[in-house]
Amino acid sequence: MKYHRPRRGSLGFSPRKRAKSIVPRIRSWPECDTVRMQGFAGYKAGMTHVVMIDDRKNSPTYGEEIVVPVTVIETPPMKVAAVRVYKKTQYGMQIAAEVWSNNLDDFLNRRLNLPRKEPDVDKLKKVENASEVRVVTYTQPYLITGVPKKVPDVMEHKIGGNVEEALDYAISKLGGEIKVSEVFEEGAIIDVIAVTKGKGFQGPVKRWGVITLDAKHARSSKHRRVGTLGPWNPHRVRWTVPQAGQMGFHQRTEYNKRLIKIGENGEEITPNGGFLHYGVIRTQYVLITGSVPGPVKRLIRMRDAIRPPKAEFDGVSIVYVSTTSKQGR
Repeated sequence: MKYHRPRRGSLGFSPRKRAKSIVPRIRSWPECDTVRMQGFAGYKAGMTHVVMIDDRKNSPTYGEEIVVPVTVIETPPMKVAAVRVYKKTQYGMQIAAEVWSNNLDDFLNRRLNLPRKEPDVDKLKKVENASEVRVVTYTQPYLITGVPKKVPDVMEHKIGGNVEEALDYAISKLGGEIKVSEVFEEGAIIDVIAVTKGKGFQGPVKRWGVITLDAKHARSSKHRRVGTLGPWNPHRVRWTVPQAGQMGFHQRTEYNKRLIKIGENGEEITPNGGFLHYGVIRTQYVLITGSVPGPVKRLIRMRDAIRPPKAEFDGVSIVYVSTTSKQGR
């Protein structure tokens, strides 16, 4: 008789080690015809729920009021520190030219050694056969009170559209601010990239979901181990065997989340008593359907959906946003 059970946990995320940086890295960008920045970043404040009209055309509750859980992300304006022009080579995409602004915040000195010379924009336009234009941006956590830090987070975003128009747009924004309303629209389908909540060193039962052993199978009183480390041959422990190790603090991408609201006044969605472990929304914010990776205060990156669904929507119509207390009273 052959015994069989499904394997526990997915091997698609291996090796499950800690993320290299708290700022997630975006390795690919979708095609975009509009001249604008194709991503943005904010800080996770918490969750609430909204009542909205279901605008999914193939939904059984189409046209009716439904309750949707949403994540609130505070998105203070981002600043453009530098413009980069990329060129395709036989070794992949490489930087052909870059120019840094001399109008940068003093807090950025804590993160980078900043150049102080005047930006030479002309050398960006002299690059031949340029394939992409990207901007080096940084957040402004000192504008909000929910995140207890002042050092900005630095990252790179692609500018959509053809190269010439994208370069002109990037140069016009060099040293200036970009708001989330200039990047996304309400109802947009986006991808959310973040580093998950860290859980430290965990055993195979919690890390991989293997079953615990009863007294019949664990005669040495070891109940929270795997039943076997593998066969006699090959004479080694394979990487597919569930074992103890780091759990959490991994970079993860959640595809096709819906951005249903972009707001300017944080008071209209801040619950009574503020968000737990975060406080009050001070600047612009966005509401994203469902949950996003990471704990409260974690940096959340958003980009255009790289594999959007074929679903059709009429348009967002929010009836009510819950501001009841999250304090459990």
